Order: sequence, then C-alpha cells, then structure tokens
Amino acid sequence: MSGRTGHLDALTGIRGLAAWLVVLYHIRLSLTALLPGEVIVALAKGYLAVDLFFMLSGFVIWYNYADRLRAGGGAETRLFLWRRFARVWPLHAAILAAFIAFVALLLATGRPAPGYPLGELPLHLLLMQNWGLTDALTWNHPAWSISTEFAAYLLFPLLVLLRWDRLPVPGLLLLAAVLLTALHLLFSLTGHRNLGDAIPQLGLWRCLAGFALGNVLCLLWQRWRGRSGLALVAGAAALLITGLGLALALPETAFVSAACFTGLLALALGQGKIVQVCGSRALTYLGEISYSTYLSHFLLWIVWKLAFVDATFQLGWASLAGFLATVLAASILLYHGVEKPAQRWLNARPPRWAMRPAAVPAE
Repeated sequence: MSGRTGHLDALTGIRGLAAWLVVLYHIRLSLTALLPGEVIVALAKGYLAVDLFFMLSGFVIWYNYADRLRAGGGAETRLFLWRRFARVWPLHAAILAAFIAFVALLLATGRPAPGYPLGELPLHLLLMQNWGLTDALTWNHPAWSISTEFAAYLLFPLLVLLRWDRLPVPGLLLLAAVLLTALHLLFSLTGHRNLGDAIPQLGLWRCLAGFALGNVLCLLWQRWRGRSGLALVAGAAALLITGLGLALALPETAFVSAACFTGLLALALGQGKIVQVCGSRALTYLGEISYSTYLSHFLLWIVWKLAFVDATFQLGWASLAGFLATVLAASILLYHGVEKPAQRWLNARPPRWAMRPAAVPAE
C-alpha cells in the first residue's frame, strides 16, 4: 500500500502471512500424520485470516480513496468502482474459468462433479455468489470473500458521505465498539459462536463489519501516527483481549475481531522488530502476490489430491513441500502474468460511464 506518507509494508506483509494461513487451513486435515494435534487445532482457526483481510482492505481503501471520493463526487466514485472491479475481477474470472475446465474434464472422463452447480455460475461471474442468495459455498470456495468485498466497495462511497473523519477520537472508538458489538450480536442471535459459521448467510455482514472497522482503523492511525507509546498500548490491548477471550472461553465473535482491530492498529503505529519483520522485503512480496495465492490455492489443492495423494489423504513431507512450492510458483506467475497485466489493461480503458468528464472524448 503506497500513499502520501510512505509504504506501510508491515500491513502488506501481514496480508501475505494471512493468505498462507488460509492455505494451511484448507490442507490441515491432510497434515495429521505430520504435525501434533495442537498444531492442527491451531491451523483449524486459519479462516480468521479472512477477517484480517477485511480490516486491511477497509484501511487501505479509506486511506487511498476517501479524500478523492469526497473531492471528486460522482465522477470519482464511478472511476473508483471501475478500478476496484479491475483489481479483483480478472483473476477471479481466470480461476473460475480454470474450475470450469476442470469440471468439464471430470465430466468428460465419467467422474462425478458435485459442488459445481452450473446455475450458480452467473452469480460467481457477477461477484454476487455470497450475497445471501445461495445456501452453500460452491466452485472456488475462497472467492466468497471476494464477493462480499465487492459489496463493500459498492457501499464505500456511502460510508465516505457519513463523514466519519469529522468524529473525534472518542467518537471513533465508540463507533468501533458499536460495530464489534453488532457483529457479535448478529452471530449470537442466530445461534453461532464462530466467525467462520454460516458463511453463505452471515459472511456478507462479517465482511461489511470488518471493512468498516478497517475504515475506522485508518482514521485512528491518521490521528495517532507519530505519537510514541501508542503502538505498545494497542499491542497490549490486543494481547489482553485475546488472553481474556481464551481464558473465559468466550465466543469467538466476542473477542477475535476486537483483537484483530487492536493488533493491526499496533502494527500500523509501531516501528519495532515485529514491524520490521512483517515489513521485510520477502514478506512484503508475499503480501503483494497474496491475492493470487488466496484465489488459486483451492483449485491447486483439489488437483494435487487427485494426482499425488493416496486413499489416506495424508501428505508426506516431500508432498507437502511440493504442494507449497506449487502454490508459490502459481502465485508468482498469476500475479505477474494475469493479475497485474489485466488490472493495468482495464484501468487504461475505462468505459465512458467511469471516465472523469475531462477524459470523455467529444462527440
């Protein structure tokens, strides 16, 4: 993420780590022969990395676009929506096309292909598959969050109009508390304790709350950056919230999002060793290619299991290393060969409705 005050590499790096936690989450049940049970239990919480994504996205989008939308009005809003479409849709469409080819191959060879309903493909193409219109995750499961993220982009101009930037710090903290409480109550009232529950029904609200919390996070960072000691306070708050939540066996929805919020605030404000490690060149690059990692690994895992995993569904160390290397190589190739070129191509060719008035050619 670049901006007027420099590059917040630590946040980019943590996004890369989060993407790999999702990868390990999806393959964890094939690692029980290699790893202790406690590690498998920890990996089973890898879906919480998605909540980090939502907050990071809200932070970045507010930082890069709030002032532009406020100053540019409708014209800038239309261009913003086109740019976000150019950012997320091309790679999503490419991976979805690969899934379609894979399913066609399965059917052509007489194999069953459950979980790939053709009737839902239009929803996936329109990035609407997790807007509460279906009952289960289908096709590329991780793309559910891209669907809800796109909904957040559509709503973001309205959030800018609310002028949260005019709130004093106590008001911003109260707003964060309201969002966290509302998210917990939504899950609690529907009988759910974990943020990963009922994704087709609750995933959209989980995303919108996380995205809005990211907006607030950015505003707090803008007020507090450069003030010594606040990173330590935020970090201590994150540890305290996590410790209390675990010690009291609270529902995940009651403390995890709050811990993410305060932890990311500490990372954004900090300058210590943890920040330096997260902002290292290697982790920053993993963060840059993390969208490709996130969208591609699920299909790669399905194919890897068919090709290289026996009936026990357990990986050996060599097979695990091979799969992780394949995901990394695919992420690099997709990032440089599909994701960024397609984004640049679409950004250079906005439709007329997305052009600024001065850029629209005269009739």
